[in-house]
Amino acid sequence: MKIPKSILIDPDRNETYGAFAVVVSVIAFAYSPNFGQILILAYYAVWLPLLFVDYRRFTWRLSTAWLPITLAVYVCLSVFWSQAAGTSARAAVQYSSHIACAYVAARTVSVRTLVVGSLIGIFVVLLYSMKVGGYALDIMDGTVNFVGAFGSKNQVGFFASLGIFLCLAFLAFYRRNWLGFAWTAPIMLLSVYMLAIAHSATSVASLPAVIGVVSLLTMSKVLALRYRRVLFVIGAGALVMSVVAALNLGLLDVVLGIFGKDSTLTGRTYLWEQGWEAAQQHPLLGYGYAAYWVQGFADPERLWAEFYISTRSGFHFHNTYIETLVEIGFIGVTLLALVILRAFYGHVSKVVFGDWSADSVVLAGAIGLMLIRSFFEVEMLGPYFMASFIVYYGLFRLTPAYRRRRVAVPAEDERPANGRVPAPV
Repeated sequence: MKIPKSILIDPDRNETYGAFAVVVSVIAFAYSPNFGQILILAYYAVWLPLLFVDYRRFTWRLSTAWLPITLAVYVCLSVFWSQAAGTSARAAVQYSSHIACAYVAARTVSVRTLVVGSLIGIFVVLLYSMKVGGYALDIMDGTVNFVGAFGSKNQVGFFASLGIFLCLAFLAFYRRNWLGFAWTAPIMLLSVYMLAIAHSATSVASLPAVIGVVSLLTMSKVLALRYRRVLFVIGAGALVMSVVAALNLGLLDVVLGIFGKDSTLTGRTYLWEQGWEAAQQHPLLGYGYAAYWVQGFADPERLWAEFYISTRSGFHFHNTYIETLVEIGFIGVTLLALVILRAFYGHVSKVVFGDWSADSVVLAGAIGLMLIRSFFEVEMLGPYFMASFIVYYGLFRLTPAYRRRRVAVPAEDERPANGRVPAPV
């Protein structure tokens, strides 16, 4: 039996397979540390074989992906100056293949399918965490919080906040009938509950900001193009003023106090200082990709001991840009920052300065959520993270959709004497 290519790679016809692939990916991102390589292999299995179904779809305008390709190549090259070359080589291959999977997804899966698959996957992930019901002591602030099947309350908060955002996005932009309310309601309720018991300040604080940005972009639909630009300038100015006020008028302390934290972010600022000092040792190229937190090296061993990390693994500087600066230096952090900003600004500018698109509004909100989290978490630098998958997916979606070229078949009286029809180009 021959399977039509369209049900695998055509975004207009592959909703079932696309949603299934996204569900598998979300579960792999969440629980691959728990269940091992089987989930990672499943993640690769749903995306990479599509490269061989229709190679033209993936080679078409490949040059537009030069920025993430450059970052992937640079990460691989870091093996040559890494202080742990074997670790860097393995991690670089994983990160590059992760980018490739996001590229395949962007060329084959619509934004609506991504949202639907993500919601189903998040529901499964949160249900399993609720079944496990794990609690753990947070070394940062000394509180006991719900971590489910994860090792961190922030990961529970991340999937819960993303579930809330995607539920709202689906109901606002992609719902086709009243059944949309019925099947998203359990996901919304579970996400709200899990976010409340996780006590993740980063997740709770970032969600209203992103919803506000998406609301402004949504309202801009009714405005003429020149008024959208004015709204963009006013919104950007208000954001800058809010940040300045939070830093200088004590508003930041008030907000953090709601979550039982102080202006030191309960240990994070100390980690940032340690990361900055470590980066000064190799400022241009860094220690090598994934080559800092390696057992046996003095500085990470000291930090693991100070923060009571008995496993001596799974730790970071709680800031994407400091972590990147330490691992792959100034060149690497510049490339990664450009990837994130290009993805976010690209979709915002399509809404504000071009033709309004619901897909761009949703992706701008999702990437904006990752952008805010990048200042407090490290979810963009490593492979098999939902955050990095969404950012790269959004970046690759900036390229216009692939359209197969068709050759019109001439009428019978217009055909050549030999009766043959020219082959498609």
